[in-house]
Amino acid sequence: MYTPRAFALDDLPEIQQLIQHTRLAQLVSVGEHGLQASHLPLLLNPDEGANGTLYGHMAKANPQWRDLQNGAEALVIFAGADAYVSPAFYPAKAEHGKVVPTWNYLAVHAYGKAEVFTDAERLLAVVSALTDRHEGGRPQPWAVSDAPADYIDGMLKAIVGFALPIERVIGKRKLSQNRSQADINGVRNGLAASDDVRDQTLARFIPQGVAE
Repeated sequence: MYTPRAFALDDLPEIQQLIQHTRLAQLVSVGEHGLQASHLPLLLNPDEGANGTLYGHMAKANPQWRDLQNGAEALVIFAGADAYVSPAFYPAKAEHGKVVPTWNYLAVHAYGKAEVFTDAERLLAVVSALTDRHEGGRPQPWAVSDAPADYIDGMLKAIVGFALPIERVIGKRKLSQNRSQADINGVRNGLAASDDVRDQTLARFIPQGVAE
């Protein structure tokens, strides 16, 4: 991922927080059948390994797990908030007009080689942890144990799990840091005033400074 110094996110706890707040990741690998990608919810154990370890599962019918089993390096993309930035947000537009549109966003790219497993106990632990995470905010959370045991046993036979220690990670936080503080404030205010909740979400990541 191309990351100019102004946009680099180097703080590991911040990177891990962005990973944990991304509900659906993209797992990309290359192998016998070329490039493959899967959209997967993942879990991060931030304390396992130098950069943390990712856990997930995919359908056994999905051939991508064979890439992982064969030792292919995987890229996992965590796309955070994003928003179109209009030149109209910049006070500089009125001053000299030398402005163009851009896109602001948060993203993390994590790389590593995964261990694939089919052990039912490990699979059940991953599936249960993912379920508990995403059901936790519901008034009456559903649990894997709510389903018949023999049904769950059959479902586990249809998936493979993986553990992916993050060997290297690149974080990017493109929030108009290359602009003047007045323009940064303009972007934040413009996105915050948008009717689009996605714009409003990104606006919250842009610090409010004192205009120049």
